[in-house]
Amino acid sequence: MSAESAFGGGQDTVDGVLLLDKPFGMSSNAALQAARKLFGRVKGGHTGTLDPLATGLLPLCLGAATKFAAGLLEADKTYDAIIQLGVATTTGDAEGAPILEASPEAYMARVPEVLGEFTGDVDQVPPMFSAIKHRGRPLYHYARAGQSVERDARRVKVYSLELRSTSGAEVSVRVRCSKGTYIRTLAHDIGLRLGCGAHLRALRRTGIGSFKIEEALGLERLAELAEVQRRACLRPADVLLADLPAVVVDRAQAAALLQGQAVAQVVPLGSVRLYAEDGLFLGLGAAGQGLLLPKRMWVRRRATGAVANADVA
Repeated sequence: MSAESAFGGGQDTVDGVLLLDKPFGMSSNAALQAARKLFGRVKGGHTGTLDPLATGLLPLCLGAATKFAAGLLEADKTYDAIIQLGVATTTGDAEGAPILEASPEAYMARVPEVLGEFTGDVDQVPPMFSAIKHRGRPLYHYARAGQSVERDARRVKVYSLELRSTSGAEVSVRVRCSKGTYIRTLAHDIGLRLGCGAHLRALRRTGIGSFKIEEALGLERLAELAEVQRRACLRPADVLLADLPAVVVDRAQAAALLQGQAVAQVVPLGSVRLYAEDGLFLGLGAAGQGLLLPKRMWVRRRATGAVANADVA
C-alpha cells in the first residue's frame, strides 16, 4: 500500500493554499468566490480581509487547508500605501466625504518626524467602516445608516513606517505591522498629527508572514491556466504552520493520533506540526508532559482502513 493510499487523500481532492493577488474594486469575499469557482466550488476561506479599494496579497485556504488558517490570521502584515495630505474624510480613504481640508505645503517638512511618532505600540480607534462587531452587527452597518458607535482604542504594533517618496501632496510609505492594524486609521491619524488632515488614497498588501506578493497570481492569470497547472499553484497546507516545530512519528503513533489518541513522545512544549516517517503531513498537535496530543488532523482513518481528511480537534 502506498503512503498516499494509507495516509492521504486521492488526486481528485483540492486542498491547499492559494496566494491570490486581489484586484482593485473587488471585495475579499468576491475574490474568494471567484477563485473557488475556478477550483470547482471547493470550500474555502480567506485569511485577512482587504478592502475593495485595496489590492495585493490575499491567501486563500481551499478544502481541508481551511482547518489551519488561524495561524496566518495572526501573522504580521506589510503594506505599500499612498497617503493624500490636505484632506481628511469620513471613511479614512478616498470613498469618504471631506471633513477637514488644509493646504499641506507648510506641513511636508514635518512628515519624516511625524512618521517616526507612529512606530512601536500605537493606540488606534477602529473606523466605523469596518467589520468589527457591535451587538452582533458589523460597524459598517451602523455607519451606512448614519449612526456612530463609541469604540474603544485598540493597541497595535507598527514595526516600521518607511517614507518611500513624496509627490505633491502625496506621501508613499511602506508599513510593517501587527494584525488588526488599520492603515486607513493610520493615515487619518498622521494627518491629524500634522495638522492638515490626510486620507488613504491607495493601498497594496505585499506580505503576510513569510508570504510575498511576488509569489501571488491574479484571477485573470489563474483563469488562463489549464486545470492541472492551476492545481499546481496551490501550496501544501502545512505552509500555514511553517513557524511551528516539526515532529516525526512512526506508523503506529500516526495511526493512534489519527484516531484522536495521545501518544508518548518527548518534545518541546507547545503546538507542533506532525509528520509520518515518509514525510506526509498529518496535522497540528500539542506537546506536553511527555505526550503528543492531536489538535487538528489533516487525515483520518476510514472504516475501510483507508484514510481521509479529518475534523479531529
